[in-house]
Amino acid sequence: MLRGHNSDITVRGKRYHIQTEDWGMQNPFLVSRVFCNGAVVKTLKVPYEDALKAASIRTAEAIKMALQKQHSDVMDALIEGKLA
Repeated sequence: MLRGHNSDITVRGKRYHIQTEDWGMQNPFLVSRVFCNGAVVKTLKVPYEDALKAASIRTAEAIKMALQKQHSDVMDALIEGKLA
């Protein structure tokens, strides 16, 4: 299981915290949560099989890259106004 990523960004005057976690092989999901003022405003739960479409094997490196991509995609969507 990988740790995860955390980022704080301000979008249109609101401060958001984005947290993305790997829930591990026993619970194979990558989960991103967007918080605003301490409350969860969006949760994205992606199964490994969807997150790793391009990678046929579930190596730690493939999972790490998928986690980083999901975290970045969630931040981009928030900045573009597609989330929250």
